[in-house]
This record gives sequence, structure tokens and C-alpha cells, in this order.
Amino acid sequence: MKLLVINGPNLSRLDIRDSSIYGDLNYGELKSMIEIAAGKHDFEADVRQSDDEATIIAWLHEAADKKLPVIINPAAFTHYSYAIRDAAELVKTPLIEVHLSNPLSREEFRHTSVISGVANGTIGGFGPNSYVLAIIAMQNLVGK
Repeated sequence: MKLLVINGPNLSRLDIRDSSIYGDLNYGELKSMIEIAAGKHDFEADVRQSDDEATIIAWLHEAADKKLPVIINPAAFTHYSYAIRDAAELVKTPLIEVHLSNPLSREEFRHTSVISGVANGTIGGFGPNSYVLAIIAMQNLVGK
């Protein structure tokens, strides 16, 4: 089964971000880790990243049209993008929100997610393993 994994702004720059928050993997390594973990759970992961809100919305529309389950790390868009929230709400297959860090342990503005209200669940604070946990949860949600 195909699984769409969407990553938001600045995730492609993990190699120069604060490793104490985001870990030591670069984006290529993170993408590879996600693809390998997905394969172990009988998913074919299509891992994408964009800094552009409109592109992420188009990908969510694609997932809705193709009935693809979604794992999304909206990154900074988590806290204010009602447009991404509305597009995520169109996805009727399972949708899981992930974060490398734990937003609730960070600055107060990061404590609010406009996405979580339309997601089946949110996993954060486990670094790259947040994606692995989301894949395991997705497997249960889609009945594999």
C-alpha cells in the first residue's frame, strides 16, 4: 500500500538546524529511514518535502483524490496554516501528524496545532522515531 509522507518547511535543512532539537540526521538520511521503516511494515513510502504552503495543499488534495493514507510533519505550518488544515480535513483515509521535537516542551507559540484537530493522532518528541511510530500506528489504522 502506498503511503504519502509530507514534510513541511525547513525539514530539508536538518543538517544545519539545532541538533539538540532536531537530531543528527540530514534530510536524505531521514527520508531513507522513513522509506526503510515503511517497507518493513508493507508500505511504499512516497516521501516529499516542500517549503511552499501551496505545494503541500496540492499534495493533500492528491492524497484525498487517490485515497492515500498520510503522515505529515507540517513543521512551522502546524501553528497557523488553516489552509493546510482545511486540505488535511479533505483526506478521509488516516492522517497522522508527526514532529521530530515535542512542540509542547518548546516555545509557547508552538503549543497550538491547527492540524491535530483533523488528524487521527499526533506523535512528537521522539526524533526520527516519531515517523517509525507513526508508520506502526498507520499500519493499525488501515488494518494491515
